Amino acid sequence: MTQFTRYMNSPVGWLKLQSSGTALTVVCFDSEKGENSAVQPKILEDAESQLQEYFAGKRKDFNLQLAPEGTEFQQKIWELVQKVDFGTTASYLDIAIQSGSEKNTRAVGLANGKNPIPIIIPCHRIVGSSGKLTGYAGGLERKRWLLNHELSHTPSTGRLF
Repeated sequence: MTQFTRYMNSPVGWLKLQSSGTALTVVCFDSEKGENSAVQPKILEDAESQLQEYFAGKRKDFNLQLAPEGTEFQQKIWELVQKVDFGTTASYLDIAIQSGSEKNTRAVGLANGKNPIPIIIPCHRIVGSSGKLTGYAGGLERKRWLLNHELSHTPSTGRLF
């Protein structure tokens, strides 16, 4: 399958966006700008535009066709993670219970860590049961930044991380 690539700079560093042509398949944190594909499908333009709106505090929900690759269990967890609203958090235990077993917290953490489309599938909103920040494939500083960014654009006064 052909993958198209687009890089964008963001407040959390370079983001590499990838698409199959019709759906977004990957958003990953990168240390530097790489090579953009010669062909830029509309989905990549839309993804960059919506991410820019998110970082500007003008977008709370994404409206993009997504096609993350993963196991059936991972897909289920990512669907549940997408239901966690902007400016809020859920615990790994919350997601495990929603997935059918509170004993799945470790599996939920592993699935969350394999999320190929962070920010848009908001795995940064999943925290430890105590409310503490735990694990993030992009690094805890990025997770903290994303959560604080969302809290700063949410009417209720929540705690900062």
